Amino acid sequence: MRPRAAAADRDAPHAHANRLGILAMVGAMACFVVNDALVKYASQTMPATQLIFVRGAMATVLVLAVAQAMGAARRIRQIARGWVAVRACVDAAGTVLFLVALFHLPLANATAINMTSPLVITVLAAVFLDERIGGPRWLAVGAGFVGVLLVIQPAAEGFNGYALVCLLSTVFLAVRDLVTRRVHIAVPSILITLSNTVAVMLLAGALSVFESWRPLSAFEIALLGVAAAFLATAYYLVVVGTRHGDLSLVVPFRYTALLFATIMGFVVWGDLPNALAWCGIALLICSGIYVLRAGRRARTASAAAD
Repeated sequence: MRPRAAAADRDAPHAHANRLGILAMVGAMACFVVNDALVKYASQTMPATQLIFVRGAMATVLVLAVAQAMGAARRIRQIARGWVAVRACVDAAGTVLFLVALFHLPLANATAINMTSPLVITVLAAVFLDERIGGPRWLAVGAGFVGVLLVIQPAAEGFNGYALVCLLSTVFLAVRDLVTRRVHIAVPSILITLSNTVAVMLLAGALSVFESWRPLSAFEIALLGVAAAFLATAYYLVVVGTRHGDLSLVVPFRYTALLFATIMGFVVWGDLPNALAWCGIALLICSGIYVLRAGRRARTASAAAD
């Protein structure tokens, strides 16, 4: 066998894993955006906390059924223990804040702000984990946050304060991702997902005492059921995407969510980012990809040194 052919055969499984990871990540982002669009549409007629609670309950039932089918349900007590429980609480706070902001923001803008997570993680890792961040990465982080300002446009007429709520939700979700590192590898991913849906449901239920509930129509129930199915599918595809292929190649495809959100926002609500927001989105994408890949290179170099 020729050397080139032998090398191609060796690389084939790795290339297949990368393709699978990319497709799973793109699929996850599409599912997340469809879920967000459905709940945003439903929020036009439903109380926010009731909506979040009902969708959370539906997603919990669906994920629990999958956990049962996978044989993981017998270890269900793990969802209320240690770092799994901490992660779930942080995720619930971030999720509820994001949804509340989403109900008052264009879909593309909310998605763009949410995509600052890699930048926030870099800052938190430097401050709380003493991770060494070089000058180029700090410049990329700074450029990314300039992009956020261009999307939020705090000095623009008609500025929506919910953009800051969305940014705060991103901080919570970045903390969640850092806490994930503390969760033992033996804990099944489906149970981590179940802990998320349960925590969101319980938090929304507690907050709903401050709002009046109302009967839901069959259409609204069906709408939330479809949203819950897309949400659960997105969670699963994210796990598949991050467990296959090179993370430095796969994770940047999270930014396809911006494309899907822009298309969905225009089709359903007629919303399009203005010129400044487009510039901000471009900065966010470029800086986020740079930070992700630079972080990956730094971890690889550190592992090689050890």
